[in-house]
Amino acid sequence: MKICVLVKQVPGSDSPLKISDDQSWINEENVNFITNESDNYAVEEALQLKEKLGEGEVVAVSLGPERTQRTIREALSKGADRGIHIEESYPYASDPLQIARTFASVLEGEQFDLILSGLQSDDFGFGQVGVILGEMLGMSTSTLVMETELADGKMKVKRELEAGWFQWVNLDLPASISIQSGINTPRYPSLKGIMGAKKKELNKVSVDSNNEPRQSISKVYIPKKTKRTEMIVGTVDYQVERLVEVFKKDLRIL
Repeated sequence: MKICVLVKQVPGSDSPLKISDDQSWINEENVNFITNESDNYAVEEALQLKEKLGEGEVVAVSLGPERTQRTIREALSKGADRGIHIEESYPYASDPLQIARTFASVLEGEQFDLILSGLQSDDFGFGQVGVILGEMLGMSTSTLVMETELADGKMKVKRELEAGWFQWVNLDLPASISIQSGINTPRYPSLKGIMGAKKKELNKVSVDSNNEPRQSISKVYIPKKTKRTEMIVGTVDYQVERLVEVFKKDLRIL
């Protein structure tokens, strides 16, 4: 089985995130970039599927600037067989449709049986690229996957729904699924794996995208904290009515 894992490099939560002067993105000068959290679970799930089958290939694919190769190498050090780096320069794409089209143009010729992606990225959090990519490549798709089973050339997945409910879905291969955090316990790279990753194949691909984005980031800013005091006077009925309105619309706790 040929498995693709989409991995993304994102700013670490412990980094000093300062807004750039033009407020279009963050100042990356002192930012510590790491692998997106849910993508770690996708990598682990791909490796476990390969180990259960006893054969196959796991390919780590990432879109981003030169520094993104560190994230691909991390996946290789854990056990992925090769990597594909789709080069991107600033300003980075933030439109899920445009990003999916870029991935599709590179991955279409690979003929993957399975594409795994994390539930969502820690920076934009759209959670759409994996599903859109699957549709573009004519694959079965599923999201919020908590468990996977392969049998007779098909895949059975357990999806997390709302209010503690779950759903089992049967998918024909090829398929593109997004992995929920907590589906497994991601492994750490071993010293042998880190050394071996340096010798594994990592192809760089340049894509000329002429597609106009359907959405873009116009401004990045830190919300201003404000304090407000309101004295509610009037009848008891009016005070209760006003309190309920504040709880619903302003505080959103009802």
